Parts: sequence; structure tokens; C-alpha cells
Amino acid sequence: MSTIAKIPLPLPDLQNPLNIDYVMLKKSSMVLRALNHKLRQQIIQIIANNEESNVTDLYVKLRVEQSVASQHLAILRKVHILTTTRKGKMVMYKINHDRITSIKSFVKDLLN
Repeated sequence: MSTIAKIPLPLPDLQNPLNIDYVMLKKSSMVLRALNHKLRQQIIQIIANNEESNVTDLYVKLRVEQSVASQHLAILRKVHILTTTRKGKMVMYKINHDRITSIKSFVKDLLN
């Protein structure tokens, strides 16, 4: 009696049939959520208008507590919308224009 070798066929991914990278999806949503907040939009606008700002400039202009401004700056830094440099004891925040360009392109592609 002859034995036919069974070649295992690849099974479809039943857990993720559309092959969506959910880790990347979650990261993308974090970036969009960071931008979709009125106070963070105001922070971005102030920094963009001044080329760079420190936390004191921001909380005075926005009339919020320093800790509130710092928390929102941390969120924008985490998703790489803002970059920082040190000037003595001050941390200066700048817009990461390359990142903003990428996000705008992503959103435009998403809506087409």
C-alpha cells in the first residue's frame, strides 16, 4: 500500500482575515486623537506662530495651569508632533513639520 505524503496547506488567518495591522492602527488613532483636541490645537497654533515656545509662554497665553499645559505638551511630544530643544533651563517646543506633512498626507489618503 502506497502512502501519499500530505502537504499542509496554509490556513487562512481566521483571527485577522483582512490582514490589518492592529498595532499600527492603534498608533495611528493615537496620533489623530492627539490632534483632535481643542487645547492641543491651540498649543500647536501658538507654537507655529512663534516658531518655538516654552511651557510658560503657553500656559500664560492659554490661561491654563502649568501642569495642564505640560500634560498636553507631553501628549504632542509622544506622537512626535512636537520636538524639543534646551536653552539653559528652559525646554523649547517646536513643530515637527515633517510629521505634520505626513499626517496631512495620511488623512488626505484616508478620505479619498
